[in-house]
Amino acid sequence: MLFFMKKKSDEVFIDGKSIFVKALIKDDKAFAKSILKKGKDEYREWNPRKSKPAAAIAKGLKNFPLKKGMKVLYLGAASGATISFFSDIVGENGIIYGIEISERSLRDLNDVAERRGNIVPIIADARKPEEYSWIEKCDILFEDVASDDQPEILIRNAKMFLKPSGFCMLALKSRSIDVTRSPSSIYKEVEKKLKKEFDILEKVILDPYEKDHAFYVLQKR
Repeated sequence: MLFFMKKKSDEVFIDGKSIFVKALIKDDKAFAKSILKKGKDEYREWNPRKSKPAAAIAKGLKNFPLKKGMKVLYLGAASGATISFFSDIVGENGIIYGIEISERSLRDLNDVAERRGNIVPIIADARKPEEYSWIEKCDILFEDVASDDQPEILIRNAKMFLKPSGFCMLALKSRSIDVTRSPSSIYKEVEKKLKKEFDILEKVILDPYEKDHAFYVLQKR
């Protein structure tokens, strides 16, 4: 039986151990583990082994601030897998600005955006937000950029684009910051930086779905 997953997006549901989002467009099997049909609606299964936000939800994330109609800045959009589920969640009245530095990945992302209508693909370096300074203020900033300056990238973009009291979600890859140190020590160091700008609402360790990753939900002060 499909039931509402409380305290998360109205468009996110859980069926046993499976996570579903209500589909924005019909018969879109790309990136979905399966498609569930219920009446006139369709639900795409979100695979936690291929998407870090889904992994966080599978690990019991309580705070999932993404809602219908929101404006989102997505750093590290890649080929469009996770952003397609964000697209489902924000719906036709929401918009997602997808920043991606790889031209190859952007070509795939363009295909996803053309089908969905609420994704704006932008080729740019997330370290240089001045390259896309025309973007409007956003409700949520999501970052999944494998880099040794992940927290700095998040903070820099949040200062430019995040609305007052807006939310951030950060998929932190500890091994990208320093492969020689323990993930726990890196998490503590990163949290000190984040606390200067944000309230940390929740932290979830993503193992075994994503090794040496932590997922943070933050709110701008």
